[in-house]
This record gives sequence, C-alpha cells and structure tokens, in this order.
Amino acid sequence: MQYRRFGRTGWQVSEMGYGMWGLAGWKDSDDREVNNALHRAVDLGCNFFDTAWGYGEGRSEQVLGKLIKNYPAKKLYAATKIPPKNRRWPSKPDFKLEDVFPEDYIIEYTEKSLTNLGLDSIDLLQFHVWEDAWADRDEWKNAVTKLTQQGKVKHWGVSVNRWEPENGIQALKTGLFSAVQVIYNIFDQNPEDKLFPICSQHDIGIIARVPFDEGTLTGTLDYNTVFPEGDWRNTYFVPENLKSSVDHANALKPLIPKGMTMAEMALRFILSNRQVATIIPGMRKIKNVEANIATSDGNGLAQDLLNELKKHRWDRTPTEWSQ
Repeated sequence: MQYRRFGRTGWQVSEMGYGMWGLAGWKDSDDREVNNALHRAVDLGCNFFDTAWGYGEGRSEQVLGKLIKNYPAKKLYAATKIPPKNRRWPSKPDFKLEDVFPEDYIIEYTEKSLTNLGLDSIDLLQFHVWEDAWADRDEWKNAVTKLTQQGKVKHWGVSVNRWEPENGIQALKTGLFSAVQVIYNIFDQNPEDKLFPICSQHDIGIIARVPFDEGTLTGTLDYNTVFPEGDWRNTYFVPENLKSSVDHANALKPLIPKGMTMAEMALRFILSNRQVATIIPGMRKIKNVEANIATSDGNGLAQDLLNELKKHRWDRTPTEWSQ
C-alpha cells in the first residue's frame, strides 16, 4: 500500500481507502463477510475508512468503531458524515440551511456519531450534502468552531452532490474545511476544471468517491442487468441510464491493457492524479479488497493511455434518478 499526504491535516492516508456505504442498507451484505473484508483491508495497509450516520442509521459507524478498537496499535482514520435533517439526498438549490443543518442539529449528530464510533474525537466529520448558498451563514460555522474547540472533531469536510463539483468551492474558501469528497473517475473528470485547483490553493485533501461509476466502470454490466429487489442501484440504473452507461463502458473496452481489468484501469486512472489523496471504493468481499488494494503499488497508467481515457470524459447534470 502506498500513502499520500491528506492536505492540511498532514495525515499520511492509504491511497486505497474503504467506503462503508455498502455495509449497511444494501442487500446481500453479510456481517461475517463484511468483518473479514474490513480486517483484511487493515492487514493490507488500509488506514482510511469513510462511513456516515446515514449508512444504516449509525450501524456502519458502529461497525467501524469496533474495528478501530481491534487495532489499538494502529492509527485508523475515521471519517463520517452528518445526515441532512430533512433526510433528502442530494440537496436542492431551494433547500434552506435551517431545514438541513441547523446549529443545534450539527452538534446533536456529532454526539450521536461519537457514541456510535465509541471515540472521544472524530478525525474527519463531513457534511453529507451541501449547497454553496450556505457558505456565508454563521449557524454552521458556529457549530464547527465550537465542536473543534471542544476537541470533538479534528477536521471538517464537505461531500459535494453528484455531478456538482463546483457546488462546494465557496465552502472550501471559508478556511473551515480540510477535505472534500467528490465523485471522480474516468467519466466524471470535471472536478479537475475548478474544484481541484481550489483544493491545491487551500491545501484541501481530496477523497475520490464512486470510482466505478456505481458499477459501470467494472465492465460487468450489460443491457439486461437487474439488481436484487430493494437494491439502491435499481433506482439509479433506470433504463435510460443503464443503456447509456453500458454504451460508455463498452467504448472503453478496447483500451484496457492486456492482463488488466476495467476496474483496475479505473482505479489506476484516479491514482495517476497525484492531487487525489485517497479513493474509497465500496468493498464487501475479501476478493474485492485484495484486488483494489493491489492497484496501490506506485504504478500509474502510461501517459498515452491516460490521454486516450481523457477523451472519455462524460459530462452529466443532476436528474431525479441521479440522486
């Protein structure tokens, strides 16, 4: 495992982090398998774990808390998120701050996350949704300042909405955030335009989420793919999105180097950008943990391949099904 500096925090975090959304709320998530995968990730050098209160209403946080207690001699970074009070993901431009992140609510859910994790202080606490119209409001700033001064939160971050990488730039300029979580992959390259330069300017740690475009960039979907009943992906891969996603994935297949999978190529594309501190794929199975972490070996993609992959940028705008 290779490590990178996580912005102004100065932390050395594993290039391959662990996204814990799939550990609570998705179908076919077996507790024993999940725990084995988590422990295997730690054994292979993973030290950055991203969860949220919203993942199983605290269950995923509790799983992470137990994991951290099992490794008292290792520093495992706990990153979690405050859910929007109105429980609506993503945020919408007309949402009011007082309905999403009022001051007392931020404090209340920080305490809930501390309890779930069993920690005295959270390494990184993120706002799970965001609207930059809130950037200058004092209410959330007061809560952030108070909780930081009390030592309950070491650093703060913002998770920006899908396909809205610029809707967080004003927040980063306040100086109160140390990290940003954003969708960045072969298709979603637009964070490079304006968000990443701001991150460089303000020394913000970048967390790349959804590296496989919810599964498209694994190359395993086809036009007839159906997910288990109750699986969130059924609401994302609606017919118009599934067809277009498979079309885009198929266009990439001729570029995959010999001996490499599309998923590996997708991860190595992100790792080739040194601005990204860590990637957080969801990994519920040991085989996925081992395959993903194996890409953190210091070897990026050849420049000519990166140039070709740049041509597969797919600019999209939020829709009702994009969530």
